[in-house]
Order: sequence, then structure tokens, then C-alpha cells
Amino acid sequence: MGSIETPPNQENGSTNSIADGDQKPRSAYDGMPPPAAHMMLTESDSLKKRKSSSILPLEVGTRVMCRWRDGKYHQVKVIERRRMSFGGPNDYEYYVHYTEFNRRLDEWVKLEQLDLDSVETVVDEKVEDKVTSLKMTRHQKRKIDERHVEGHEELDAASLREHEEFTKVKNIATIELGRYEIETWYFSPFPPEYNDSVKLYFCEFCLNFMKRKEQLQRHMRKCDLKHPPGDEIYRCGTLSMFEVDGKKNKVYGQNLCYLAKLFLDHKTLYYDVDLFLFYVLCECDDRGCHMVGYFSKEKHSEESYNLACILTLPPYQRKGYGKFLIAFSYELSKKEGKVGTPERPLSDLGLLSYRGYWTRVLLDILKKHKGNISIKELSDMTAIKADDILQTLQSLELIQYRKGQHVICADPKVLDRHLKAAGRGGLEVDVSKLIWTPYKEQG
Repeated sequence: MGSIETPPNQENGSTNSIADGDQKPRSAYDGMPPPAAHMMLTESDSLKKRKSSSILPLEVGTRVMCRWRDGKYHQVKVIERRRMSFGGPNDYEYYVHYTEFNRRLDEWVKLEQLDLDSVETVVDEKVEDKVTSLKMTRHQKRKIDERHVEGHEELDAASLREHEEFTKVKNIATIELGRYEIETWYFSPFPPEYNDSVKLYFCEFCLNFMKRKEQLQRHMRKCDLKHPPGDEIYRCGTLSMFEVDGKKNKVYGQNLCYLAKLFLDHKTLYYDVDLFLFYVLCECDDRGCHMVGYFSKEKHSEESYNLACILTLPPYQRKGYGKFLIAFSYELSKKEGKVGTPERPLSDLGLLSYRGYWTRVLLDILKKHKGNISIKELSDMTAIKADDILQTLQSLELIQYRKGQHVICADPKVLDRHLKAAGRGGLEVDVSKLIWTPYKEQG
């Protein structure tokens, strides 16, 4: 957390001091500005007030500098505004997007956090885009477009605008889940009766959500679940994985989707959860099995998707759980005797995790086989789809196209360098602890 340094206190606006032996007769104006200067200051303050009143309330689309939690000022764009319950005609709160940060950091801010001297005139964005595009090279425009639709590659421009308009303001600011209070990242379409709730309280076992703490406390006295509803298919030490059938546990599946959407920007909310299996990872102790994260998977996928959505809850991130969930999804594919691939689009964090996983798994095998292996053999060994293998090796510049076929180039030093860059592998899946029957064989 940063802080803003404030200058030492200056009494009466004066920084003058009188050294001993250099006393001068004091006048009525000693210790304060002379009358003319005082008038100028008053006029300047008056000018500022008039300027502020002329631009307030700020219009949606305005760009202005805003003091963030690090104590520094960052440029923001006003996304929405709302009048405060008590106050004058210009007393608004503003929902802002920090232009240099991900949307997950969007938030409501008060007027005193904004530097009104930095207000930029609101420009018609369509005109602005047209002028900007004329000045950009084709390469620059492509890079901008790629960044603009990150995580939304399947949406055309009109659908993307509709999505951003519908989800532009977070409706739930925080949730309580078990022993954690968690700040949310994105909008989630909870039922209308929860529209006025800034905070929601979740039962960490059945995932029912409530508006008030007292409701949760009453619920916890009645709820007899101590783990997700479903079959425990993996237990290794304190880690456990449960398979939850969306058809058998419809309310749990829907609640899980509501919860996940608070932390996934691109996710489509599935009300029809019958078609999905949910794999919920838990940390277990004497109080029960506490949800860490999950991934979902279609029961029948014609596109060979072995994962639909993946999420590690914020309190458990950076502990290797995301990598564990990805590895687990591929172990299930191996048990099914199929190759798999995640459903697109991936979130920004999901894409990074997958690239890291594919890199580590493939390079480990290439080191052992000294590069003498085909893409088909790599796919059979790892259950990773051939297209994902090809793209990963191409991004690492480890593959060349010679005489009509792809040839893997596996210099040991280059492999070691890429492995080091890929980082730690995270928690490993002990396949001997996996007790699971593929859905098609469950009858």
C-alpha cells in the first residue's frame, strides 16, 4: 500500500522565521499574505469552485485521474454514476475503469478521490476511434483489437459491445465464503431480488447464498453438508476432489455458476446445468471439505472439450491449484482414452496457466526422448490435442516445417531454458489415488 506524503503543517500559511538578534517590528499583516495576495487567492479559489460546478456531475465516458489504493493517481474512465442518498445535486459516486488495469479492478469511487483539474472533455467514442484508426498502422490496430477482445474472441463487435454494456458494473462488491471475505472481480446475473445487495453470504458447503449474516448463521445450524454433494473421486493428503452431476444436484450447480461468474469475465452462465459435470477441489480438515476451486466439463462433447470453465478462488491462487486442476482434467481424458482440449475462449489467467502446463509437460517428454518423437506420439502420451501441441511448440520456436512435414528441434540447452521460463509445475496428481469411472460407463 502506498501513501501520499503531505508537507509539514504551516501555520497561517507562512513559512517565515525570525532568527535571534534579527527581530523586526511586527505589523498587522505579519504571518499572513498581504491584502492583494489574499484577494488573488480568494479569486483563484472562487475560479476553481466555478470550474468544478461547471463540470459536475461528471458525464459517463469522462477520463480523469483517480487516487487508487496505492496512493498514486491513475487515469480512469467513468463507466457509470449514481446519486448519493444524502447530498446536493452534484453529490455522485462514480464507477470507474482504470485504463491501465484489467476490468476486475473496476470500482465505485467518491468525488474526493478524483483530480478535477485533470478532467478530459468527453469525446464521442465512435469519432475518436475513427480518428485514431486513421493514425495507426495496420500492425498497431491489430494489437489494439487483440487486446480489446481478450477473452472474448468468439464475439463479434456488436455482441462484444452488448456484453460490456450488460456487465459493465459489478453488482456484488464482496462475498463471504467460509473464513474468507473476498472482493469480487466482475458482474454476475444473480436473481433480481439480490440487486440491492452489496455483499452476499455463501454457505461454503451447499453454496446457497443469502443477503444477511444472520441468515447464513441460521442456515449453517441446519445444513448437514460438510463437503460438495457428489462422489469423492480423489483423496491425497488433505486434498480431495468431488464429481458433482449437474442433473442430480441442479441447485448446487447453478449456485456454483453464480459464484464463479463473479471472478470470470467471459463465462457464459449456464442455467441448464444438467449437461455438465463439476469437479470441485477441496482442502479438508476436521471441520469439513472447503472449496478451493473447480472445473466443469460437458458430459458429451463433439469438439473433444475436456474442460468448460476453470476457477481457483482468489484466496487460494498462486499455490499451484490451477495447474493441478488442468492436470486433473487431462488425467480424466487419459482414463477415457481420448485427447482433450479446453473450451474456448480462455480467460487471461486461464490461457497463461494452460500455456505453462503444455510447455512443462511437452518439454519434459522431449528431454527424455531427445526430440525423437512425433506430434502424434506426444498427443497419445499426454492426451493433449495435436493442435495445442503444435501451437505450443511453434510459440517456443521448437518446430520447423521441412519437406511437407513438421520436424521437432530439441536442443537440450534450449529445452532447459524454456523449462526454467515456464516456472514451477505446481501440485502433482497422484494417479494411483484417482478412483473414477468415465460418465459413459456409469450406466
